[in-house]
Amino acid sequence: MNAIANTTVISNFAAVGRLDVLRSLFGQVRISTDVYAEIQDGRAEGCDFYDDIESCIHPLTPDGWLHLTTLTGDDELRLLGQLSSALHRGEATCLVIATHRGWAFLTDDALARKTARKLNVTTSGTLGILTQAIKANLISLDEANALLRQMIEAGYRSPHGNLAELL
Repeated sequence: MNAIANTTVISNFAAVGRLDVLRSLFGQVRISTDVYAEIQDGRAEGCDFYDDIESCIHPLTPDGWLHLTTLTGDDELRLLGQLSSALHRGEATCLVIATHRGWAFLTDDALARKTARKLNVTTSGTLGILTQAIKANLISLDEANALLRQMIEAGYRSPHGNLAELL
């Protein structure tokens, strides 16, 4: 499944040093150039967990698995102009790309998820990714719950404290 992620999902996994979970689950994940700009802003603001992210990003690294992508064509630009101005630019561009290319959209943002539902875009977020990783036997429930606790300590506002509730 092709997937494009916004900054919050990337941040949650980067903050606990486990971007590999995304790679193992999806193979390649796309990020918009606007999400990349948000990541760069985060680095400038002291988010040290982004320090090595360039080693994952294609084309910055030829074998990177996070692929930069951008809006293409008039239809994508038109949809961007129609979306709520309450969406951050990274969320909005990812949502437009997901809509027009039939990709899943990885986000934790409530407004972005609501908008995605209206546009019939498949979504998942941090909790969904963790539960998918458990179901795929990539990590155990205990390991996933430990990651969730670390993410919460790092600032993730999770509606659940135990992934067993979602399995």
